[in-house]
Amino acid sequence: MAQLFRCGVLMYAVHVVTSKLILASASPRRAEILHNAGYAFTVVSSAIDETPIPGEAAEVMVQRLADAKAELVAARSVGPAIVIAADTAVLVGTQILGKPRTTEDARQMLQSLSGVTHSVITGVSLVRLPDVERRVFVEATRVQFSMLTPEDIEDYLATGEPFDKAGAYAIQGRAGRFIPWIEGCYFNVVGMPLARLARELAELGYRAGMADAAGV
Repeated sequence: MAQLFRCGVLMYAVHVVTSKLILASASPRRAEILHNAGYAFTVVSSAIDETPIPGEAAEVMVQRLADAKAELVAARSVGPAIVIAADTAVLVGTQILGKPRTTEDARQMLQSLSGVTHSVITGVSLVRLPDVERRVFVEATRVQFSMLTPEDIEDYLATGEPFDKAGAYAIQGRAGRFIPWIEGCYFNVVGMPLARLARELAELGYRAGMADAAGV
């Protein structure tokens, strides 16, 4: 809805959204971040082809995939609503690490992370309906891993935790013991840069109270 404010003789309108949020992701971690932050939302699956394009930069890839997820869900949704989509990748040097497909994939990823600082990059795409106003951004966080012994890696693989995570680890889980410091947004490493998301939602006119997620 549009609300009018008077400042002297100047009249201007501010667009205030009284709409629902739609999370275009089946990730339980992204849903948990939004829920714990007090957002009420529904979840709509956004299965797309996530095959990397040869030579594509990590920042370009995550934004492309987030945009594709958002467009897919927006096309199937009815406003007023704001669709939230995200894609996360781990970057070690110039190597992009997605989700491991096999145990050996996960083992090699963890070996490459051992003792080095890497970047976690998340692309986010927001689409407001029905006017199809968009906001897109990429957030990066630097993460330091301790040196991992072969036993550390094998023990971690045995937990099963690495297998649906970009880079084959979960900072909010058992892998947290391997990470002495980060630089940037913690929630970005989990999969959703929360503070930046809140700012962008506000720019789209979305307002939510801290208790809005009750009953989600």
